[in-house]
Amino acid sequence: MTQSAIHTHRVAVRWADFDRYGHLMNANYVEIAQEARLAWAEHNFFSQGREFAAFVRHLDIDFRKPVEPEGTTELQVDSQVVEIGNTSFVTRQEIKDKHGSVACVVECVQVAVDVKTQKPRPLTDEEKAILIDADETDAATEADSGLGDIL
Repeated sequence: MTQSAIHTHRVAVRWADFDRYGHLMNANYVEIAQEARLAWAEHNFFSQGREFAAFVRHLDIDFRKPVEPEGTTELQVDSQVVEIGNTSFVTRQEIKDKHGSVACVVECVQVAVDVKTQKPRPLTDEEKAILIDADETDAATEADSGLGDIL
């Protein structure tokens, strides 16, 4: 099993992210994890002038504890590449509440694709090296990270 450095990203939450029971809605964990993966890709690929496209093939979500709105303005997402194959890689993401407790774990299998054909393609040696050795921290939020340009 491969393990890269942990990439940390903070995601702002909104009132509308919570359900009528006062918990973060389940579907929003997927969006929060995706935002953190996009921030990582922006930092390690797109901002470096590298073209990279990977489609989600499979998500495994383990909801460990509810996130409640009281005093919650952002969540921390720690992302790490834990496995690299020929055309795919697996990320493990821990979404943490305001106390730093793990509220949800998301494992995501992504497949590298050729943008023109939309078909799987092998990961290059350079891409594999980036997946393993990526920078560790990007504590930006959506508002100040420029993610609006790639979402």
